[in-house]
Amino acid sequence: MGGLSKFQLSWGKWLLVFSLLSFVGCSESLPDYTLRFGLANAPTNLDPRYATDATSARLNRLLYSRLVDFGEGTIPIPALATWRKLSPTHYRFDLQEPKPLFHNGTQLSAYDVKATYASILNPVMASPHRGILQIITRIDTPTENTVDFFLKQPDALFPGYLVIGILPANLIANGHPFHDHPIGSGAFQFLDRPDDTRLIIERRADGQRVEFVRIPDPTVRTLKLLANEIHLVQNDLPPELVTYLSAHKGITLQQRQGANFAYLGFNQLDPVVGQELVRKAIAHAIDRVHIIQFVLRGRARVAQALFPPEHWVGHDSLPGYTYDPEEAKLLLKEAGYDHDHRPTITYKTSTDPFRLRLATIIQYQLDQVGIDVSIQSHDWGTFYGDIKSGRFQMYSLAWVGVKSPDIFRYAFHSDATPPVGANRGHYADALADRLMTQAEQTLNKQEQQTIYRSLQARLLDTLPYVPLWFEDHYALSSPTITGYQLNADGNFDGLNQVRWLGTPSVPPKYLARLYP
Repeated sequence: MGGLSKFQLSWGKWLLVFSLLSFVGCSESLPDYTLRFGLANAPTNLDPRYATDATSARLNRLLYSRLVDFGEGTIPIPALATWRKLSPTHYRFDLQEPKPLFHNGTQLSAYDVKATYASILNPVMASPHRGILQIITRIDTPTENTVDFFLKQPDALFPGYLVIGILPANLIANGHPFHDHPIGSGAFQFLDRPDDTRLIIERRADGQRVEFVRIPDPTVRTLKLLANEIHLVQNDLPPELVTYLSAHKGITLQQRQGANFAYLGFNQLDPVVGQELVRKAIAHAIDRVHIIQFVLRGRARVAQALFPPEHWVGHDSLPGYTYDPEEAKLLLKEAGYDHDHRPTITYKTSTDPFRLRLATIIQYQLDQVGIDVSIQSHDWGTFYGDIKSGRFQMYSLAWVGVKSPDIFRYAFHSDATPPVGANRGHYADALADRLMTQAEQTLNKQEQQTIYRSLQARLLDTLPYVPLWFEDHYALSSPTITGYQLNADGNFDGLNQVRWLGTPSVPPKYLARLYP
C-alpha cells in the first residue's frame, strides 16, 4: 500500500508510449475531424489581386487580412488599420496592434500594404481591380506601421476601396505564385490542393481543418450531405432540394434575405443585343414575379438595380420593367423585327442544372414574344472565362457580396473594359460616365446618394444589364457540426466559429500531425 514501485512507474511510462505509437500506426481507425464544405464551383484564383468570382473572394477573406471591411449598413470600418483624412487627397492608415503574422511567420507591416497596392496599380500586372484604384497617385510608408495614400482628386468613398487582401512584400518581389500557394495573414492558412476538386485550409487558432470539395452536381452534393460525407453546403442548390433537406431530421437550415444581384448581361457591340430596343423587349418579356414564386420558391425578390433598396445608395422608387409581352412585341417591331424576321440570340450559361432550367424558362418566354434563343452551357471555368474575355452575346450571372458603389465604375464605365475593369459588355454612355465621376468627386454623402440614384435610373433606362432578382442566402449543415453563422453577404466567415458537436476525443492539432 506504499505506492507504485519504480519498476511499475517505468513500465507504465513505456506502456503509454507504446499505446501512443500504436495509435499513430493505426491511423485508419482514427476519426477524421476535417470539416468538408461542398462547393458547386472551385475558386478560380487564390491571389486576391486577380480574383473576381464569388467563391475565390469568399475563400480569400479567410486566407488574407485587409485594411478595411464593411459593417452594418455597408459602411467601411477598420480591419487591419484605422484611418485619418489629413487633407481631401491624403489619407493616413495606421496599422492596429497586434499586427498579424503571415502564414510564413513574418509580421505584416506597412511595406506589405504598399507592395500589394503598388502591384495592383502596375499596368503590367493587369489586375482587374486596378480601375478604381487609379485614383491613387502615390503610396508612402513613413513608418512600418503607417501608410499614406495620395489621391488625384477628393473621393469620400476611398477607404471602402481598400478591401483587397494584403500579401507579403518580399514574396511579391520574388514573383511568388499566390494562386497556387496562397500566403496571407488571415484566420486560415493554406495546406494543400490535392487536385482541382479539393482545397484544404487550416484554422490557425486551433488547427481545425476545412476541406472545400467541388461537387458540381447538386443532387450528388445533397446525397453527400445526407450521408455526412460533407458537412456544410451554402447556396447553389435548386429550391426543391433546399426544401427537401430542410425537412430532413438533423439537417439545419439557415436562411436570410440576400443582395446577390442576378442579371442578364449583353455584348453592346453585337448588332442584335447591342440595340437598346431589343434589350427593353427582353426586359418586358421575362415574367420575373412568377419565376421567383414558382421556380425559386420565393427565395428571392425582384431587382430593379444592382443595389437593394436597404443599401445607402439603394433606390426604392425605380419603376422597373413589368412583365408585358405585348409591349415587348411592339419594341421588337420598332427595332425592325417581325414574324418573318426574328432576332436570334445565343445565351451562355453554366452547366449547373438549375441555371440551365432558368435559362430554358427565359428562352421560352423570349420565344413567345418573337426572339429565337439558342442556349450554350459550359463548365464553370470555360463559361466564366468566356464572360471575362467578352466571348458572348447574352449571358446570366450574379454580382455577389457587392458593398461599395465603386462597383459602378468597375462594371459600367467606358474606361473599365477588361483587363482594367469588369465592363465586359463594352457599355459606353456619356451621361452614365459623367454621373459616376460626379458622385466620386462629391464629398457630401446626401448629394452622393442623389447622384448614384440618378445613375441607377440611367442604367435601368439604357440596360447594360436586365435586372432579374436578389437571391436569398441559405446554408445547410449536418448534425455533426454547430456554430456556423450565415452572414448577410453570403461569405464563409462562419467557419471562424464552427465546431464539432461534442468534443472530439483527439484535438484537431494532434490530428493535423497524424494526417500530414
